[in-house]
Amino acid sequence: MKKILLLSDTHGHVDERMLVYAEAADEIWHAGDIGDLKVTDTLAKIKPLRAVYGNIDGAAARVQFPENNCFTLEGVNFFMTHIGGPAGKYTPRVRELLNQNPPNVFICGHSHILKVMQVKNRSLLHLNPGAAGVQGFHQMRTMLRFEVAAGKLQNMEVIELGKRGKALAQTVQGTN
Repeated sequence: MKKILLLSDTHGHVDERMLVYAEAADEIWHAGDIGDLKVTDTLAKIKPLRAVYGNIDGAAARVQFPENNCFTLEGVNFFMTHIGGPAGKYTPRVRELLNQNPPNVFICGHSHILKVMQVKNRSLLHLNPGAAGVQGFHQMRTMLRFEVAAGKLQNMEVIELGKRGKALAQTVQGTN
């Protein structure tokens, strides 16, 4: 069994609450729009990290992380990318990749909209952790936590980090 912390759209922001949840995970997954590699550097010092780059990420993130990350963990096939489109109405690029090698779980970010949804016509679980950062239109900063064991996801939880405009913690530039 692996305990996973899934986040996205940090846009260069990390705070103490994120780090507390990161400590409790076995792995941390970041679904893009990292914003500053200090975010992923900080997270990778805590636990093993899997990440993809997002549309705001520059050349350094694109060298360090792939656009797509396909992997198997505890018998579950995952496909993670930043921009995927709405659940069941995927972008042409993502739709083609899903058709070529169908995963059990599809993970994306970008929309800043928290979503956990079974896509019946594809037999896959669609996950978007919302946005953990302080930039964007979202009201609540969110992440997902779950366990992967024996071929399935279990104990899925939504973690609310607080209102976007009321983030009391410092940005990654202030942590070390």
